[in-house]
Amino acid sequence: MIVTTPTVSGYKIKKVFGVVTGLTPRTRGILGKFIASFESMIGGEVTAFTSEVEKARWEAIERAKNRAVALGANALIGLDVETSDLGLQSGIVLFSATGTAVVIEPEKESQDI
Repeated sequence: MIVTTPTVSGYKIKKVFGVVTGLTPRTRGILGKFIASFESMIGGEVTAFTSEVEKARWEAIERAKNRAVALGANALIGLDVETSDLGLQSGIVLFSATGTAVVIEPEKESQDI
């Protein structure tokens, strides 16, 4: 289970493994940059980047999840996804997904008599 919240409703945290991060740096090829620059002149969404950005975001999340599972976690809580331009005119954008790897279990419902 992956959530952006620090807790999961109906579950309690049994064990905390700590922070895990998934990273994926991405760049566009020359054709992608050309199409994007053309689309930016027109205005609106730059569709040349939309699918690549979505793929990179999910790849970073998947890498963070895999690190959590490798530690023995069954959930990733407090997930935060960020992007950074690495600068240097390289056109490289870094996608990072960071969260806390934990083991959660359902809360036991009390039996009122």
